[in-house]
Amino acid sequence: MSKADLICLVPLWILSSAAILIFFSVSVKRNHKVIFLITVLSFIADFIWLVSYSIKPEHQQTIEPLLVFDGFGLFNIGLILLTSLIVAMMSYAYFEQREERKEEYYILLILAALGACILVISKHFVSLFLGLEILSVSLYALIAYLRTRERSDEAGIKYLILAAFSSAFLLFGMALIYAVTGSMEFTEIGNWLKASGHEMPLMMMAGFGLLIVGVGFKLGVVPFHMWTPDVYEGAPAPVTAFIATASKGGMIALLVRFFHAIHGFQFESMVGIFAALAIASMFIGNFLALRQNNVKRILAYSSIAHLGYLLVAFLAGGELGIEAVSFYLVAYFVTTLGSFGILAYLSDKERDAELLEDYRGLLWSRPLTAVAFSAMLLSLAGIPLTAGFIGKFYVVAAGVESNLWLLVLILVINSVIGLYYYIKIMAIMFDKKSEVRTAEELHPLVYLMSSFTLAILTIMLIWLGINPSGMMELIKGIL
Repeated sequence: MSKADLICLVPLWILSSAAILIFFSVSVKRNHKVIFLITVLSFIADFIWLVSYSIKPEHQQTIEPLLVFDGFGLFNIGLILLTSLIVAMMSYAYFEQREERKEEYYILLILAALGACILVISKHFVSLFLGLEILSVSLYALIAYLRTRERSDEAGIKYLILAAFSSAFLLFGMALIYAVTGSMEFTEIGNWLKASGHEMPLMMMAGFGLLIVGVGFKLGVVPFHMWTPDVYEGAPAPVTAFIATASKGGMIALLVRFFHAIHGFQFESMVGIFAALAIASMFIGNFLALRQNNVKRILAYSSIAHLGYLLVAFLAGGELGIEAVSFYLVAYFVTTLGSFGILAYLSDKERDAELLEDYRGLLWSRPLTAVAFSAMLLSLAGIPLTAGFIGKFYVVAAGVESNLWLLVLILVINSVIGLYYYIKIMAIMFDKKSEVRTAEELHPLVYLMSSFTLAILTIMLIWLGINPSGMMELIKGIL
């Protein structure tokens, strides 16, 4: 490995070193503030290095045969780092109220971020599986971290068992593809498929089918969505925010890279499968969300529908499709982090503020919080002047350019359906009949940090909705 390769790997070294440093710090003395500070500084330092050095075209390169540091991968690494930073900030206030040992949580969060970063720069099945398992094993523990809470262990065990099955499908699919092509590198598999023409051997089709099952589980799309509502409900609110954003975003970025490397758009059967997954996810996700009275479960089913929207941009392909996926991920990350940040902010040490009744009258007791939450919900619904609207606009534009008229029509219909349950939450917040459930009072510094985080997310949400050109120029320049 050359010196340039080692320098290119610095973002991964920083995260690995931070996890080791926290591990030794905890073994010497437990101090929540110190561990939190190390975590935040590691994410900030990593992002600064990424922006100041790695993102420059002359420093982008391929580390054969596993990793590729290109604009698309580095953009997604930056997105994951910022997401993890925000999750860490909301986690401090969340865990400061609780008596559980807090320090190991940050080791797991950093390792989960490391796994997601490896995913988005993978160009080989080995690095793909390595990143996926680092991410998944960290999530097993993060989901069940609050051991004394009802449904926490259940959620962790359910995710563990189902994730193990999905990894088995993924490995079996990789093995079949390797048996046919003799390679585990994405571009080599693509070259083999290109040389073989449009017909795919039966074993190859079986391999891709098993891969789709494994990827579908990690994305939480229908019909592999059964874990999503239970895990969202049982996991701590900041962990749920990470799963909904960095975890799924890392997988969709990997899927985009893999599909383009193998020239997947030439196979109508594969395009048809992903189109069916998108349609099923949009309809089933939205219809199941209509029946929920738990905010976490509403957001869980909503995330299934949003992954269906993302698959429309993914299927559009081309330059505009990749740009639409990238912008939609930014908008969805900001909106989802804000939603779960408010949920974490209103929670106490007994349970999360996850029931609809917990939000009744919120406008009258905490008006700024209610306004911020309303902005997040309107963005998820795709209402103008929010980031979510611009994200859906680019998805629709990419779909229209690729003549995916059926998928675009279904996306519009489901956006209207989803509007109902978002407005239902807002209506409860505006109800004056009863008092809202009050969260436990936080330390002034913790309260200030939580308020600052939510304010930044709300401002970003509105800014991306009013002036998206800056973000789009950034995406076009990097990609």
